[in-house]
Amino acid sequence: MPDQARRAFDARVRGMVQGVGFRYSALREAQGLGITGWVRNEEDGSVSVHAEGRQEDLDSFAAWLREGPPGARVVECAIASAAATGYYPGFSVEY
Repeated sequence: MPDQARRAFDARVRGMVQGVGFRYSALREAQGLGITGWVRNEEDGSVSVHAEGRQEDLDSFAAWLREGPPGARVVECAIASAAATGYYPGFSVEY
């Protein structure tokens, strides 16, 4: 994808988002949209995400993050624009 078409965001998702399959569901969702980056649990109980891809795919992923998978209860999803690095070959779960 041409660099000018790549966009990115960082997100922090809070609520009941750990222990409910959030990361692996996010992995499947991102892979289905062709998004690269990562997702990881944070010590404070939140989940962090870095996502890169086409704007329309990122918009779809952001909407998914605001809802989460069944069993999750998203209370807050803070999303901030980030620089697209092109570094990530795919989407992964980080530890």
